[in-house]
Amino acid sequence: MNKNYFEILRAGINSTFQDLGRKNLYHIGIPFSGAMDNRNYLLANKLTGNDLNGPVIEFAYQGPHLKYHGDKINIAITGDVSFKIKKGDNLVDGECYKSFILENNDELDVISTNKSVYGYLSISGKFYLEFQWSSCSINTKANIGSNNGKKLSVKQKINIKEINTNYVNKKLNYSNTKIENIRVIKGTNFNYFSEEGKKIFFKDEFKVSKLSDRMGMRLEGKKIENIVDTNIRSEGLIRGVIQVPADGNPIIMLSDHGTIGGYPKIGVVISADYDKLVQLTPGSRIKFQEVDLTSAENLFKLYELETQNLISQI
Repeated sequence: MNKNYFEILRAGINSTFQDLGRKNLYHIGIPFSGAMDNRNYLLANKLTGNDLNGPVIEFAYQGPHLKYHGDKINIAITGDVSFKIKKGDNLVDGECYKSFILENNDELDVISTNKSVYGYLSISGKFYLEFQWSSCSINTKANIGSNNGKKLSVKQKINIKEINTNYVNKKLNYSNTKIENIRVIKGTNFNYFSEEGKKIFFKDEFKVSKLSDRMGMRLEGKKIENIVDTNIRSEGLIRGVIQVPADGNPIIMLSDHGTIGGYPKIGVVISADYDKLVQLTPGSRIKFQEVDLTSAENLFKLYELETQNLISQI
C-alpha cells in the first residue's frame, strides 16, 4: 500500500492531471491537450523543484479539497486562486506563487479562482500516473490520459510514488494581468466574410459565452456575415483557430479541440496571447487586434523570454 497519498474530500470543477501535452498526433485525431495556461503550469512546477514538464493538477473555478497522508511534502499553487491549509486546529491562508509544506493529516482546500478560470497545483514529487502517448494529460471528451481519461472524483486517492525532500521555501512576486486586446493573424478563409463582417470582427466587442470549456470558447456579439459558404470541406485545426459557423458567432479552438473542422476560419489567436485568453471568464469582453506573422513570431519570442525570466527568479 502506498503510504503517501491525497484523499479527495471534494473533487472541484473539472480537476484533471495535465502536463505539456501530446505532440505529433494530429494525424490520428489526437490534439495536444496539456495545461491550458502554460506559464502558470511551468511556474507551479518550478516552485516545487519539479521537472518543468511534470504532471500537475489543473482545476477550473473551484479546486479540490484534499487531505494529505504521508511524509511531509512541498506544494505550490499558481494562478489567481484562493486556498487554505488546515493544520490541526490552525487554518492558514494560502498564497499563490509560494511553496508550502504539507504534513500528515493536513488538509488543502482550493476554494476558488478569482476572476479567472484555471489554477495549478504542483507537488515536490511525482504522482503515480499512467502515461498515454508520452503524456498523462487528460482529455475527458475522448477519455484519453491518466485516471482513465476522467476528471478527479470524490473519495478517490491520488498516490505519490516519489517525494523530493528538498524543502527549501520558494516564492515569486508575480500577479496575473488582463489583456485589453487578443491579437490574431488572418485565417485561411478570411475572404469568405463580407467587408462589414471583417469590420465587426476587428472593431466590435464579443462576449465570452457560458458554453466554453477546454475544447473551445464560444463568443457572442454582432453576427459575422459569410458571403461564400458557411461550410467547407473539413480541414485540419490548431489551437487558437477562430471558426465562424452559420450563426455568425465565433468559436475559438482551445487545448482539447477536435483536429478537423468544416467551419470557415477567420483568424488565429497568436501563441503569446493564448494563456491570457483561456483565463477569461464567461461574460468577459474580447476585442481582436490584427497583427502580421512576423509580429506574432516576435511577440511569442518575447513571451518565452519573459516566462524564462520568471522561472529564473524562483
